Amino acid sequence: MLAGKRILLIIGGGIAAYKALELIRLLKGVGASVSPVLTRAGAEFVTPLSVAALAGEPLHQDLFDLTAEAEMGHIQLSRAADLVVVAPATADLMAKMAGGQANDLASTLLMATDKRVLIAPAMNVRMWEHPATQRNLRSLLADGILSVGPDHGDMACGEHGPGRMAEPRAILAAIQTALSDGPLKGKHVLVTSGPTHEPIDPVRYIANRSSGQQGTALAAALRDLGARVTFVTGPATTPPPPGVTVVKIESAREMLAAALAALPADAAVFAAAVADWRVKNEAGQKMKKQAGQPLPVLEFAENPDILATISRHAGRPPLVVGFAAETEKVVEHAQAKRARKGCDWIVANDVSPATGIMGGSENAVHLITAGSVEDWPRLPKDEVARRLAARIATELTGKPQ
Repeated sequence: MLAGKRILLIIGGGIAAYKALELIRLLKGVGASVSPVLTRAGAEFVTPLSVAALAGEPLHQDLFDLTAEAEMGHIQLSRAADLVVVAPATADLMAKMAGGQANDLASTLLMATDKRVLIAPAMNVRMWEHPATQRNLRSLLADGILSVGPDHGDMACGEHGPGRMAEPRAILAAIQTALSDGPLKGKHVLVTSGPTHEPIDPVRYIANRSSGQQGTALAAALRDLGARVTFVTGPATTPPPPGVTVVKIESAREMLAAALAALPADAAVFAAAVADWRVKNEAGQKMKKQAGQPLPVLEFAENPDILATISRHAGRPPLVVGFAAETEKVVEHAQAKRARKGCDWIVANDVSPATGIMGGSENAVHLITAGSVEDWPRLPKDEVARRLAARIATELTGKPQ
């Protein structure tokens, strides 16, 4: 897959820089060529000689290299690659990228490139969790930057938590995904995600505990298989993935309108936790507590059934997948829901508080079709997403993934 591909590898200044040497070896082993860029800080952790020797190509370090810059070397470097990879991507490099700085060779290359960029963040756990780093990450993802990791684990500084750079083989897999057309190329998939907020008055609403993490992971997995993804999301705590068309909504009625507007599609996956009811007597002004007055009474009306509406729509996608979050009789309720709604598949899970699934990082699902029930083990939500995306690709293309 990577044979003949050229990777521009920017090595930032962190203890994880040593992993970049293994990444170079892996890339060369699958036939890619590596053009290495070593930052001044990176050279404090790995030597220029070791990087250049493994890459088998000249090492680039200086923005003001007179020979290279006579030919606008930094422009050529940034454009000649098929993919730009930053590993490790330090907090400083991420801040420069998010802020559009270009004051050294690495940051100038990142500003000048017209190719996709993949970062592998690596830093101390406190630096990773700092609001500025998370703000920069959100900005980079919104700009379409791809990211892999970081992993959880022990740090060189003695702390434990998220911040370890992804392992070289994981980065290699992310590079392969970034440069792959994928089996879903040319296919359009609609994905809904997150909760809906149903207003009580201008400042209050009814909602649920959905984080949007599973829907977001699924949209990313479908994107990675080459699909054009329309991602309709409620006000989730998980940011939308890069590389998809994002439509932000608040209420169930807005989500239905956005889903209908996204048609036609080859598949539609309704992972959102849509509120079943809305407040019928929504107040136009903030409801006030008044001493001696009776408590307000909320009247409810049923929200539109998005899954059933799309399943019965004249422009129905060939594959419609619903989700069923249950707290009892999970499979039985989900089977009944599939028949009642008219969708092709239902992905059912147990969201009882004891499972920790609602808002958590793992999921345990049952894939229910017209003729079978598959019980999947408890897995990270990213892995559930990859498995489901692969099944969707198989269904749409007729080829096992």
